[in-house]
Amino acid sequence: MKTFLSPLTPEQENECLKKLKKGSLEARNELTLHNMRLVAHVAKKYQNSEEDMEDLISIGTIGLMKAIATYKEDYGSRLATYAARCIDNELLMYFRAKKKVSREVSLYEPIGMDKEGNQIHLLDIVESEEPDVVEMMERTRQIEKLLGLVPKVLQERELYIVVHRYGLFGNKAMTQREIASAVGISRSYVSRIEKKALDKLKKSFCE
Repeated sequence: MKTFLSPLTPEQENECLKKLKKGSLEARNELTLHNMRLVAHVAKKYQNSEEDMEDLISIGTIGLMKAIATYKEDYGSRLATYAARCIDNELLMYFRAKKKVSREVSLYEPIGMDKEGNQIHLLDIVESEEPDVVEMMERTRQIEKLLGLVPKVLQERELYIVVHRYGLFGNKAMTQREIASAVGISRSYVSRIEKKALDKLKKSFCE
């Protein structure tokens, strides 16, 4: 665990908050740095998850920065109290989003082959025991449309991550951690890029 700076005294914190109101970037940075110990403390609640502690702290820091940007003295509590809630909320939102994406992706995981050698996905069974031919044709059309958008809509790094994450265009599907190692970035950063890329694809697909 990294060594973080000690929390500011109430007087020091109030002085920084006054400077922050006037737009001081230095005051904002000082408030952030001196509250990183709080981020680490809140992140410890989730250290039994599969996430690296460093990644949890990175996500929690986003919550801290949001807290500093939105804090008002008339909230009736010190910045640390308000920030702790914001940090916790940021981590909770991350895990909820991850769980949702994981659940959606799992429906498309191959579970076997049909008599003709085609892959069968869980979604194929869940949706209908007797699939409608027209619906199947429409789904095929939508898949082709989506695959056509992938290289057009996504930037180079987004394209690499999505293609290798979902095994598109003949590539082997990889975990976020495997992609992170290959690209040389953190797993949480891969997750954020993947989410952004999927949002872009969804937006373009619906246009």
